[in-house]
Amino acid sequence: MNAHSGKHTADATTVEEGLAIAEEQDRQYTNEMATETAMQNTLLTPRFYTTDFDELDAIDVSEVREDWDKLIDQMEADPNRGHFKKNEDWDHVDWENMEPQLKKEFIDFLISSCTAEFSGCVLYKEMKRRGNNKDITQLFQLMARDEARHAGFINDALREAGLRVNLGFLTQKKKYTYFRPKFIYYATYLSEKIGYARYITIFRHLEANPEHRFHPIFKWFREWCNDEFSHGEAFALLMKTDPKLTSGKNVYWIKFFLTAVYATMYVRDHQRPAFHAALGVDPDWYAHEVFTKTSELSKQIFPITLDIDSPKWQPLLERLQKANVDLDAAKKQGGPIGFIKRMSASARAATAFVQLLLIPSKGHQVPANVRLEPVY
Repeated sequence: MNAHSGKHTADATTVEEGLAIAEEQDRQYTNEMATETAMQNTLLTPRFYTTDFDELDAIDVSEVREDWDKLIDQMEADPNRGHFKKNEDWDHVDWENMEPQLKKEFIDFLISSCTAEFSGCVLYKEMKRRGNNKDITQLFQLMARDEARHAGFINDALREAGLRVNLGFLTQKKKYTYFRPKFIYYATYLSEKIGYARYITIFRHLEANPEHRFHPIFKWFREWCNDEFSHGEAFALLMKTDPKLTSGKNVYWIKFFLTAVYATMYVRDHQRPAFHAALGVDPDWYAHEVFTKTSELSKQIFPITLDIDSPKWQPLLERLQKANVDLDAAKKQGGPIGFIKRMSASARAATAFVQLLLIPSKGHQVPANVRLEPVY
């Protein structure tokens, strides 16, 4: 009998143990459709990243030692151990009779979320493997542990629908994108903080409107988003160790990543109208709620926020979304006419994105102490 038989990824204390359990489950399940979806690489799908690990390993956290040690102690206490698995609160899901479009969009949401969580796991695990800096390797080991649990939990939900993402296959076969460490900081910090804002907004909405909770996984979103919050705090402290990362010309990079992350979320969410309708959520309202929370949180380390209340902001997002819809239709049409339409839609999308970038941002003073606690 396998040493991991009967265990669950939620109980794993290290990323290695969690992945071994997931690998055993994969051997017992062979459907590949979800894995094929997770393998796709487009502007809107989660990517796997690699970076200069030697540069990461050279980070000195002395300047933020007090906050750093508190965060590590909090993560080592592992308050969510055993949480991410089904229990008596997991209601039966009637996948067979779920409205077809909702089922399609919800499965897409689960696969995308699983891929995003596992991409973080892969990056953090690699840093732990390659590094020698105890502070950095300890942090990345703890974050990889959390992300492996999240990915395993989503796979549990997918298995009920007759699907699963083969995490080991993704590790070996999915294309990796190289980002310089500072870009990893910006992108991953925002990914973790916007993840917190997304999950807590849905959780609070369903807490007030439980009739829209069409799947039990949403009951687990509060603890899930608190993990995301802690990971974002770690990247805020990493950026705090080098003031150059959040000043000078790098402020332009911060603005680019803020705009790209917000715009990608807006376009992706508008691809799932049935999903948001089932939740009882208007995608435009949801986007503004998430942008507002993320902007407020990011003031802890970024010296600017985007002007999401500008009269230009929403119309440009809608223009970008329309161009994306037309681009998808053109790709499906194919042929010379489809190619011309695709070029036109791509140009309109690029123009809308550049115009979003040109909206003046709002500056503010970054606080001396960057540490935050989840309050939403």
